Amino acid sequence: MAVSSCARAFSSFECRSDPDFSRPEIPSAGCGFSVKAKSPGPRCSVAARGLSSLIFKFPPNFVRQLSNKARRNCSNIGVAQVVAASWSENQATPAAKAVDAAVEAAEEIICNADNVQLNGSPYSNYASFLSSDGSIAIHAGERLGRGIATDAITTPVVNTSAYFFKKTADLIDFKEKRLASFEYGRYGNYTTIVAEEKISALEGAESTILMASGMCASTVMLMALIPAGGHLITTTDCYRKTRIFIETFLPKMGITATVIDPADIVGLESALEKNNVTLFFTESPTNPFLRCVDIELVSKLCHDKGALVCIDGTFATPLNQKSLKLGADIVLHSATKFIAGHNDVLAGSISGSEKLISTVRVLHNIIGGALNPNAAYLIIRGMKTLHLRIQQQNSTAQRMAEILEAHPKITRVYYPGLVSHPEHNLAKRQMSGFGGVVSFEVDGDLLTTSKFIDALRIPYIAPSFGGCESIVDQPAIMSYWDLSQKERAKYGIMDNLVRFSFGVEDFEDLKTDILQALEKI
Repeated sequence: MAVSSCARAFSSFECRSDPDFSRPEIPSAGCGFSVKAKSPGPRCSVAARGLSSLIFKFPPNFVRQLSNKARRNCSNIGVAQVVAASWSENQATPAAKAVDAAVEAAEEIICNADNVQLNGSPYSNYASFLSSDGSIAIHAGERLGRGIATDAITTPVVNTSAYFFKKTADLIDFKEKRLASFEYGRYGNYTTIVAEEKISALEGAESTILMASGMCASTVMLMALIPAGGHLITTTDCYRKTRIFIETFLPKMGITATVIDPADIVGLESALEKNNVTLFFTESPTNPFLRCVDIELVSKLCHDKGALVCIDGTFATPLNQKSLKLGADIVLHSATKFIAGHNDVLAGSISGSEKLISTVRVLHNIIGGALNPNAAYLIIRGMKTLHLRIQQQNSTAQRMAEILEAHPKITRVYYPGLVSHPEHNLAKRQMSGFGGVVSFEVDGDLLTTSKFIDALRIPYIAPSFGGCESIVDQPAIMSYWDLSQKERAKYGIMDNLVRFSFGVEDFEDLKTDILQALEKI
């Protein structure tokens, strides 16, 4: 769009760029406006998402001089929120009138707003000066601008169930996609957008949608992308609730599934030949045996037959594995786990092309399951330490897996970082780290294994994984207790299986705790 008339309203306000974080100028993405700084300062070019990179200087008692309309717009948090004023000793125009003019100009800013993520990929702007995922996890969606105009370092929580329009013409502009905004809390939230953009930046995705849980993300994605009567390919080892949904609920919509071993490429090719497959969906690594799928090969085979590929990368995280770069169309996470990382929030994310995510978003907006903005804030906060946590958890899990494999009271260890793992070479090729979860089998029965778990003092006995606190569980009891021993065995769940999620505690403390617990059985 052409330079907005906002520039006329800001003929003489002062602004300064942040001196501690120099970066190349970001071009406007169709929603920008330009202003001139007071001489002799440099020209400031501001994208709509870059408002937070400027500090506006207001005169004393400024707010009290605002008109009611200007005050209302100051409190209305939105993409087109622009509040500034002209203030000069030689200028006769009152500051309040200048803000009124700015508000009128701001109302003219028009953006394409299917999901209020403005033009321009959120991660491409970082490439020139942020080289690591750790830095991107901290600054994506925030440091280079966000939908919320604020000079606060942390992203505000926008607690609202609905969004208002100042006049009917604005509502019509929004409905016809000429104005960027939201309408209802189920369709989006400005705090949530920041968390979504962080995940998009890490995954290299055009778009991400966050939902209320990982299972919500999985089920909505499957229903949105597989047509009635369609066919799905999945793998034997997966989260049990996902398997239940595929086996029990999808058939009600006429959707059938082929289940193959994660490494069964011949079985995959056969299923693609025999069925009109819409989607291949699996975890990599899988739950709880941490099997790995050859994402690059699977993607090529599926794409040749017109099928989409979705990888649940919860165990890997975007830091250990780039599923989209390897060829997958969609990557899904239970953000409850490593991404949020503090055992204090439920969330699920789906990332991919704008076209695919928009399709999922349509169904999500109907079904619901929207993420609470307070949960989005916790995810944003948690991601600031994602790279530090993952480094520690990768290291601890690898070292403990090696110790456990050599221990006489452990009969088998499942961890991609071990040479004994069936997909170790594949994992080395497509992963930069092997994750913080180790599964293993104790030399004993159900009660012996329970005795070992009860002797541990550091980890919590709980479901879930990926948080700062270590967590341990015995799947035969935690997740499969409603099945008989024989039925559990069909899924490979033995009574002596243990899944251990390593937190960020000191390695020596964890090592001592585990070895002492093993001595007691």
